[in-house]
Amino acid sequence: MSRIVLYAAVFAGVSYIGSWFLGLPPALGTTWKGAGVGLLAVYAAMNAKTLDGWLLTAVMAFGTLGDVLLETHGLIIGALAFLAGHLTAIWLYLKNRRPGLSTRDLAVAAALFAAITGVAYLLPPDRAGAAGIALYAAGLAAMTGAAFLSRFPRALVFAGAAMFAVSDLLIFLRTGRPALDTFPTGLAVWGLYFGGQTLIAVGVVRALGGGSPQRAR
Repeated sequence: MSRIVLYAAVFAGVSYIGSWFLGLPPALGTTWKGAGVGLLAVYAAMNAKTLDGWLLTAVMAFGTLGDVLLETHGLIIGALAFLAGHLTAIWLYLKNRRPGLSTRDLAVAAALFAAITGVAYLLPPDRAGAAGIALYAAGLAAMTGAAFLSRFPRALVFAGAAMFAVSDLLIFLRTGRPALDTFPTGLAVWGLYFGGQTLIAVGVVRALGGGSPQRAR
């Protein structure tokens, strides 16, 4: 049954792109937007057997809340919901650290943190908001680095976290630059974000369902 919910989540997330051309009432468009990650939260909850499973559910729930609040309350309130999701994901990932982490692993995580935070700070053309964006990006960057350090399969979970980070960086690049507010940019932002969330959900659920730390690569 949870697999059907996962398929429904993917359908909702992909079909949401088509809603951009339908001229829907705001409430319906917002509901459609939240449905994809909302169903990922349901998928995670249906597979949750331990605290880790419920932490993943909370990550997806905060993502759903962020998707909705971005439309109803604006960028700052939506970003706070996403930040709560990042902090929850950091807890989940560090609770499930990969055995035998090397100095190189830690260096990669540190480089990810510095690069994502630094690029986010440099992107906004309105420098008055750059510090606030960098503060949010620090949470995003820490989440991405923590995903790299976790035992969860990197080809799914770290890749998903990195896609999420790139999606947000594209948002920061687009903000204040009308020439970049185009369909291809919007498609990249949504595709990377929703695709990343899907990879994270599937990767963590699979690992918690029986994958050992040594084999979760």
